[in-house]
Amino acid sequence: MTRNRLAQMAGKYMEYDMIQIHTELPEFPEARIRLLHAMLAYQAESAQHRELLAIVASLAQMGLDTHDLVENESAAERGGLLVMRARQLKVLAGDYFSGRFYHLLAQAGQVDMIRRIGDAICELNRIKIGFYAKMRQMKLNAEEYLTHGAELKSGLFLSFNHLMTGLYERLWPEIMDRFSRCELLLQELGKLEKPTDLSGSWGFWHVLEEGADEDRRALEEKREDAGLLRQLMVKYSVSEKLSGMLHQTAMQLQSLLARMPSDKLAQELAPLVAPFFRAAAPVSAAATELG
Repeated sequence: MTRNRLAQMAGKYMEYDMIQIHTELPEFPEARIRLLHAMLAYQAESAQHRELLAIVASLAQMGLDTHDLVENESAAERGGLLVMRARQLKVLAGDYFSGRFYHLLAQAGQVDMIRRIGDAICELNRIKIGFYAKMRQMKLNAEEYLTHGAELKSGLFLSFNHLMTGLYERLWPEIMDRFSRCELLLQELGKLEKPTDLSGSWGFWHVLEEGADEDRRALEEKREDAGLLRQLMVKYSVSEKLSGMLHQTAMQLQSLLARMPSDKLAQELAPLVAPFFRAAAPVSAAATELG
């Protein structure tokens, strides 16, 4: 199924004028949805339900991601009535998307899937609490940032693991972990183009962990200083490090896909991995030249 078709199918369950007019929504988790949809097509018992399950996963993930956009109370109060309204609508939108996926599964008699997704959401919220607490207390390191970030991207999709069979079932958790980590690394590279997004990024935690004493102190004291953040990202070669990790992780993901029982499925999934290699191309090319 094409990317447009999947997005259109999920989109009609997310359309609501008040939400679309007054607030911004997170990016649609297209790649993970396409990955899930393709995998389910090769499972004898769940193939017939793959479109419903892809829509359900879309709604559940959009609900989680929309709630993550909600600003804290103090920031909303400083922003005035319009910001407060947008904040409230994000909360309502997240609830609305969650309600839609519950309704769809109930209509289809997929009670067990409701329980599994509900359990996954509870676990993800538990992870978030610990993750954000570590960030506020400045007790997070760069690897923990990636690990928790990948968990938050993959956790919902792991609730579909019981629908996989044989080698697919064994590979699915590893594939989702590597795929989610690739997506996260790609996002972190994108943040380097927006200095205002660098506070709390992977590069931020990397400098706090590996930087010189004076740089760590400066970062702790001026963590919102976009100019300082940009300078430190360059000084500690954050772009090159992220690109290197992305290339390595994409290679691991490609290796996992090569172990698929179906060569046809591996070929279908190759376009989902290609953007990761393209984003990491500069560092891999440089490594080749040095070698």
